[in-house]
Amino acid sequence: MSKLKRGRPKKPRNIQNEPVIRQFSPRGRRGRPDHVDLAIDEYEALRLADFIGLSQKDAATSMKISQQTYSRVLKRARRGLAEGLILGKIINIKESPKKTRKSRKKGREPQELPA
Repeated sequence: MSKLKRGRPKKPRNIQNEPVIRQFSPRGRRGRPDHVDLAIDEYEALRLADFIGLSQKDAATSMKISQQTYSRVLKRARRGLAEGLILGKIINIKESPKKTRKSRKKGREPQELPA
């Protein structure tokens, strides 16, 4: 028996820059720390809002999603990032299959902070 999907299908998110590094882990913590997964669209939302400094409206337009959806994605991303940093967890950036449109190639050099 197949599962029925409820709600509207997810729209693909426009991802302009893929991360060069996909995993961050704490040093000085013994054993194998737990991990937090950030989806690639959450990474992009953080990059647009907190790194580049776009407004939510402009960032949502860039990702080709509604402002309300962008707000939810950004909230999830900030929560996951905070959990990883505060609790000393490994932070993984995961690909979301079939849910993203890539505008540029991965493996580029890290961006500089805007002035």
